[in-house]
Amino acid sequence: MISALDLPPLKAVFLDRDGVLNIDHGYVSDPAKLDWIDGAREAVAAMTRAGLKVLVVTNQSGIGRGYFDEPAMNRFHAAMQAQLDALGGRIDAFYHSPFHETAIIEAYRVADHPDRKPNPGMILRGLADWNLTPLETVIIGDRDIDVEAGARAGVPGYLFPGGDLRAFVSHVLGERVAALR
Repeated sequence: MISALDLPPLKAVFLDRDGVLNIDHGYVSDPAKLDWIDGAREAVAAMTRAGLKVLVVTNQSGIGRGYFDEPAMNRFHAAMQAQLDALGGRIDAFYHSPFHETAIIEAYRVADHPDRKPNPGMILRGLADWNLTPLETVIIGDRDIDVEAGARAGVPGYLFPGGDLRAFVSHVLGERVAALR
């Protein structure tokens, strides 16, 4: 097993959105329904203070299914940023996949799109956009497909079981980033 001391410095954390940052109410896009996971804002603020890039990778098939549109999703993300800013936190980039094989919007009806997790497309774009190597990053998700997407990109992954995200981040990343302890 590789020890944290054998890895390059951690530069970025990929996070799934629904179920890791916010409570997954099912296709949530209304900022009024933004309910944070316990400790999520504090975790993002701690990662920001530690100098890490925070990159969100999120399947958003609700767009392809016609439940909401990209401007609605962008308003939701803007509300997240505003609430994080109050604590000194920041999400550096949001990557989303509106694709699904049963999407009602033709442009998004794609089976097994490279961006839709468990495929690694969003993570690979994030690595390229931020000039990162896989081992300089990790992914935290609440579903196996999140960790699998990371593995397909060569990025180590952690399955968030629920509870307090700040405590979880401290536990899984504290050895690698002292400021997160």
